[in-house]
Amino acid sequence: MAILALGVSHRRASVELLERLAFDEDGYAKTFRRAEDDPAIGEVVVVSTCNRVELYAVVPSFHAGFLSLKRLLMETAGVSTEELTEPLYSHYEGDAVEHVFSVASGLDSMVLGEPQILSQVRDALRRAQGEGAAGRALTALFHAAARTGRRVRTETAVGAAPDAYVRAGTDLAAEALGGLEGRSVVVVGAGGMSALAVKHLRGRGVGTVRVLNRSPERARTLAERTGAEHGALDALPFALARADLVVSATGAAGEIVSAEAVRGAVDGRGPGRPLFLLDLAVPRDVDPAASEVPGVLLVDIDGLRHLLAAREAEAHEEIERAHAIVREEVQRFAVRRRADRLAPVITALRERGERVTASELARYRSRLSSLTPDEQEAVEALARGIVSKLLHDPIVRLKEQTDPGADRENAALLAALFGLDVGSE
Repeated sequence: MAILALGVSHRRASVELLERLAFDEDGYAKTFRRAEDDPAIGEVVVVSTCNRVELYAVVPSFHAGFLSLKRLLMETAGVSTEELTEPLYSHYEGDAVEHVFSVASGLDSMVLGEPQILSQVRDALRRAQGEGAAGRALTALFHAAARTGRRVRTETAVGAAPDAYVRAGTDLAAEALGGLEGRSVVVVGAGGMSALAVKHLRGRGVGTVRVLNRSPERARTLAERTGAEHGALDALPFALARADLVVSATGAAGEIVSAEAVRGAVDGRGPGRPLFLLDLAVPRDVDPAASEVPGVLLVDIDGLRHLLAAREAEAHEEIERAHAIVREEVQRFAVRRRADRLAPVITALRERGERVTASELARYRSRLSSLTPDEQEAVEALARGIVSKLLHDPIVRLKEQTDPGADRENAALLAALFGLDVGSE
């Protein structure tokens, strides 16, 4: 069985497509159920974030696995083959390992080194384990990916600050608004990203910050912790009319800020006072049509790409160090995985050597009876040593095989030559 990764990410897909592909709880449940019934999928883990949707699976072959995972993604999200033709990518075996290690390290993120992805990778494994969809192979893979991500964060400067999305977006807002000091801000949502937004904006000297959320209690909790005002979502039209900057980062499935609400808010403002909308949610919180309202500037995840790409180019040396760590961990994982695959045949070979040694010593026991105990022990040690040395080189060569599939082929050949019964993988 081999490892296959298939998915769509921000690198080649639009926000619209990522929104449609994003998994909700029902989508996870359907995917795990369908995967369980598919003979071409042995294990599966789903990684669904604002920038990517990826399926990792243990499959019998690339072709069968690819078709099954693609069908799984299409059926869960309700998208067509044509829509996936351009953005869909796949990685097989070693490439799949390197890809998930890079993902966990933040090297494949829109915001280079973003730390949230590491916890999202861990959560993806926990969810799959909870559904019985992740077995030994993918559990080992994702644990190794998490270790790689931790190393990149601690050993390089690639790890971005937790508020990297906010920072990138508010840099654009500061440029558009002529600075952020004293500006009136509305933060829609009360989750982790919203908390980071309030903290970051406070550090940049904004004026009033008002937190709005579907749950007023959660809005109050965040507001009290950060010295902000708070309210429910029904206060949004009033808040929009008085805001210079709106940061929206909810986990809602539909739009929270409509174009009509934005138009109504802008109509009541004085001339020359722009409204900057920063939409950090996927699916999006703000109706894209809001960008057509005069005096409104809207930036969403797609709009941040050029700025984040420029920052990534500036961090070339640290990126190279991070990739070196990924390559090292990929090799480490490959050696461990190969050892796990070869363990049955190596164990069987050594056990056969011990049986042959014991059998021959027993056969010659009567002829050795005239020897002293020390001499008998020396003969037994010599016999075991000869067998051990004869088996040593084949075992070492077997472990050193690096060509794809060579370890399996040579292990099978070794088992056949020595008549070993090691079962099937």
